[in-house]
Amino acid sequence: MESALITPEELRILSDADLAVLIDTRDPESFAAGHIAGAVNMHDIFTFLATSDSAGIAALKEKFAAEFGAAGLDGSKTAVIYEASMNSGFGQSCRGFFLLSFLGYPKVKVLHGGFAAWTAEGFPVSTATSAPAPAGFAIDAFASAIMMNADDMLAAIADPEAVILDVRDIDEWIATSSSPYGKDFCPRKGRIPGAVWIEWYRMMKPSALGPVFKSKEEVLAECATVGITPDTPVKLYCFKGARASNTFLALKEAGVKDVAIYFGSWNEWSRNPDLPIETGLPFGA
Repeated sequence: MESALITPEELRILSDADLAVLIDTRDPESFAAGHIAGAVNMHDIFTFLATSDSAGIAALKEKFAAEFGAAGLDGSKTAVIYEASMNSGFGQSCRGFFLLSFLGYPKVKVLHGGFAAWTAEGFPVSTATSAPAPAGFAIDAFASAIMMNADDMLAAIADPEAVILDVRDIDEWIATSSSPYGKDFCPRKGRIPGAVWIEWYRMMKPSALGPVFKSKEEVLAECATVGITPDTPVKLYCFKGARASNTFLALKEAGVKDVAIYFGSWNEWSRNPDLPIETGLPFGA
């Protein structure tokens, strides 16, 4: 399997050959202060909140197919998505990777190490804005299998073969906070019943170019601590699908075959009082 991660040097070569569309997921102020030349700023890859019902998924598809097309993605060029660094943006570049994968875009890469890795290599930074030629691409309906809705997660709770993996921060997992945006941002604190936990940071390690994903063997070792093997169906969630997207990419790179994300995640699940939750410390501790 070809890696979905691209090094700064590989990106430089691809970009110089005009074979890439660069998408910067950072906030507009950071983008304006300096970015990789030719990049388009799309911070709402990170900020957009989606519901998982049919209307919400349709709106998600429509919005991002249009935005990615406007950025110049035509189905032939490689989309290369980056953030500040792999552990500082809550997985926002990987959220872009997941969205493009969900739409069925054929060539998607994440800059491994993000903008920090690019600058650590001494590669040039630009403050110029670009005006890409608008394009478009066909959406592949079969790619939608990686996207779960609330009903799919309910089914996973009842499926003894599936592992529900919560990758949120520790205070969210033990139900002292409802979100990264404040303890009471959502109406309920807790976990999806039966979930196991690997905090998303654990999929990464330090390097000379900043945080990067662990090796295949290291990621699989982390997975083994909660009973996940390469053949385990894994159902991911976090708060709004960003940190889960970081883990999604780490697991796919490690060869885990069946991985899907409940993109509505805790932001949606916690707001429906009909959906079950676990609260307090896990496992009756």
